Amino acid sequence: MSSRVYHDPLHGAIRLSRQQPAEALAIALIDTPPFQRLRRIRQLGPAFLTFHGAEFSRFTHSLGVLHLARLALHDLETLHPQLAEHRGVLYAAALLHDVGHGPLSHAGEEMYGLRHEAWSGRLVRDHPALRDLLERHAQGSADAVADLLEHGRYPCAAIKALVSSQLDCDRLDYLLRDSYSTGTSYGRLDLERILAALTLAPDGSLAVHPRGLMAVEHYLVVRNLMYRSVYNHRLNVVCNWLLRRVISVARQLGPGAVWADRVMGRWLWEPAQLDLSTYLANDDVRTGYHLERWMEDGPAELAEPCGRLLERRLLKATDVSGLTRERRLELLAEARRLAGVEGFDPDGCCALEQRQSRGYDPYAGGLRLWDGQQLQALEQRSVMVRSLSEPTELAWLIHPGEVAPRLRRLLQA
Repeated sequence: MSSRVYHDPLHGAIRLSRQQPAEALAIALIDTPPFQRLRRIRQLGPAFLTFHGAEFSRFTHSLGVLHLARLALHDLETLHPQLAEHRGVLYAAALLHDVGHGPLSHAGEEMYGLRHEAWSGRLVRDHPALRDLLERHAQGSADAVADLLEHGRYPCAAIKALVSSQLDCDRLDYLLRDSYSTGTSYGRLDLERILAALTLAPDGSLAVHPRGLMAVEHYLVVRNLMYRSVYNHRLNVVCNWLLRRVISVARQLGPGAVWADRVMGRWLWEPAQLDLSTYLANDDVRTGYHLERWMEDGPAELAEPCGRLLERRLLKATDVSGLTRERRLELLAEARRLAGVEGFDPDGCCALEQRQSRGYDPYAGGLRLWDGQQLQALEQRSVMVRSLSEPTELAWLIHPGEVAPRLRRLLQA
C-alpha cells in the first residue's frame, strides 16, 4: 500500500504517504524494532496507579509528535520555503525523540540512573535498523538527528526548536494527551492558534506572532497546572520513590541475594556495560515481571516495596512545602521514629522528597514575539508569563499511613 493511517484519539486520522520521501522514511522508522518497543513503555510510568486512564504508550505519543511537527512545518513553509529541505530530519527527530526511553519512562530514568536523550542519540547513530534508513534517505541524516536529540544541536534553529524548546511539538502533544488520559480537562490547548502563530525571527529562530500571545499564555498555564496536578501528584511522588527504592535495594543486595535474568542483571549490576540489544530488551514487561518475582521470592527489604507497588498499598505523602528545611528534617526524624515504633523499617518507608518547579524559564531558550518589526521576549510583554517564571519549591514527607494521625497533630501544632 502507498499510504498508512493511524487513528489517533486526539488528532484523528494521521495519514502518511510513501509518495512523500520524508513520510516514507517515517513509515519505515515506525516499523523498526527499536520504535515498536515503545508500545511496551508507558508514557506516564507509574501514574496509572493514580490516574487509571494513564495506560498509553510512548509509541502513541511519538506518533502525535510527528503529526504536530508536520502541521507546524507545513504552516511555516508557506512563508519560509527553505525549511522544506529539513523535512526528513524533522520528521525523524519528532518520531524518534523518545526511542531511548527506559522502562516506565521518566520514572525509569530515576530508577536506573540514565538519560533517555543520550540513549536516543546512541540508538540513532549505532542501531543499523535506524541508521541505515536515515542514511538511505539522505547522507548525514543519522548523525544530524542524533545530535539534535542528544545535544539539542542543529544548524537550522527553527527546526531545532520544533523538536526541543519551551514550545516544541513534544510538549504540545504530551500536555494534550496526558490531560486526556488522566481526565484533567483543564489541559486543553488552542492548538490551531498556537501553530498558526509560529513564525521565524530575523535571526532564523522560531518566534511567536503577537496574535498568538494569549494561546501561548494559556499553554504555559496548562503546563504549570499539569505539573502540579499530575506529574508532581503526591501519589506519583510516592510511586517514583518506591521504584527507586526497589532498584537501589536490589543493587545493594547484589546477585548473590537477588534473582535476575541476564538482561536485568546487566541493568542492575553492570549498567556501564549495556550494549544496544541489552538496553532495548528491557521494557515495562520485563521490569514488571521482576517486580513480581521479587515480591514473591525476594528478600524482605526488596519484597516490601515491590508488594506496595503491585498491590497498590502505597505510602502516604504529606505536603510540607510551606515549612522551613529545618522543620521538614525534624518531621522526617519524627516520622522515622514513629515508623520504627510501629514495626516498620524506617529506611524503607520514610523519606523527604524535594524539588523546584517553574512554569516557564526565560533563560532556557525563552520564547520571543515577532510581529515583523519588533522582537520582544515573551516575559517582557506578559505579566502572566513573568509570574510563571518564579520557581516554586515543592516538598513531600513520605511515611506509612499508620503514623499519619500523629504527624498531622505535629503539623497542626
